[in-house]
Amino acid sequence: MDEPSRPNTTIYISGLDVHTVTQTTLSEVFIPFGEITSISLPRPEAPSSTDLHRGFGYVEFEDTNDAKEAISNMDQSELFGRVIKVSMARGERREEKAGVGSTVAVWEQEGYAERHGEGVGRDGNGDGDGLDQAEGKGDPMQGLEGLDVAGPKVA
Repeated sequence: MDEPSRPNTTIYISGLDVHTVTQTTLSEVFIPFGEITSISLPRPEAPSSTDLHRGFGYVEFEDTNDAKEAISNMDQSELFGRVIKVSMARGERREEKAGVGSTVAVWEQEGYAERHGEGVGRDGNGDGDGLDQAEGKGDPMQGLEGLDVAGPKVA
């Protein structure tokens, strides 16, 4: 993550025919717009899936203007009988971003310990077990002492 952030040069292409379109196909289609640095056709995560991609892909260009040119020329065009949609890729890849949808646990994300107290579980005692029996914070029965019947209060 020490690499300086580059302007967005990656485009997202959806509506691709999974049986016909390959990385070579995307390279041939988008090379007229500029130097391509990488092409990605994500595959399904299921282990029993075939070698087919998921019907969308990413093409990263060397220059932002090349990416914009590819979008303006190729969005809503036809490729192997299917209309494709081409737009700027949004943000970071799923594997790299933090938060919902991330593949990294919240407590392993950068800066979590500083924001929430290093080595502290939700109980605040630092043992990481999440329960603080000494102070009674983890007791699920706490606050129920005055209740004699289960269910909602009826006025």
